[in-house]
Amino acid sequence: MNLRPLFASLAALLLSAPLIYAQNPAPTPTVDDLVTKNIKAKGGAEALEAIQTIRFEGRMLVNQGQIQLTYTQTKKRPGKIRTDAVLQGMTIVQAYNGSDGWKIFPFQGRKDPEKMSADEAKSLVEDAEIGGPLVNWKADGKTVTYLGTEDVEGTAAHKLKVVRKNGDFTYVYLDPDYFLEIREVSQRTEQGARVEVETDLGDYEKVNNVYFPFSLESGSKGSNDKQKIIIDKAEANIPVEDSYFNFPQPTAK
Repeated sequence: MNLRPLFASLAALLLSAPLIYAQNPAPTPTVDDLVTKNIKAKGGAEALEAIQTIRFEGRMLVNQGQIQLTYTQTKKRPGKIRTDAVLQGMTIVQAYNGSDGWKIFPFQGRKDPEKMSADEAKSLVEDAEIGGPLVNWKADGKTVTYLGTEDVEGTAAHKLKVVRKNGDFTYVYLDPDYFLEIREVSQRTEQGARVEVETDLGDYEKVNNVYFPFSLESGSKGSNDKQKIIIDKAEANIPVEDSYFNFPQPTAK
């Protein structure tokens, strides 16, 4: 039996395979495809919507990890958030009640609550989104564009641009295998200046059937001095009064 023609046919087939692949590349994913996969990876739309409140407790590391603060963040639908960070008995507070933001920065004798400007509160508005920037993006009046893939620490992540109604935007990078956020780069205008903040997300854990990042490292893009938040505990659907997010009323004397 002459096997030479068979080997020749196999060789021709193998040589042509790369050409066939090149002519039929993998289809480019759509925004809807990626958002659907992202929501499914987190636990699904139903599980996400079921979470009405969530509280994270852990540690905040600043000054390259030399200073550690006790950290608590509480979110409540729709659009409420409060973060408390305690250092040496003093509590830093940033809060947004769905319409107004306020803060307490007790260092240098500033112990009274202060109202935030709309620009100052922008980051809180973004952080208050329990499901992240992609969930319900159409209903929120955002636009989302797929920008292909980009390297994130050696991972060819899917890059999406999320533009908010006020013109600020966030680049969202999704892991190509798990479709969860691994990096977000937010650009917003504050006091007439462009502010850019890069956040790396990881160590996802399940809370009430939804995956949330338990490690967040953020700071100015390109900076080596970033703050890191490590979550040790999270609870969903705990009772939280709306007043918890409101500007404190003066104490009667």
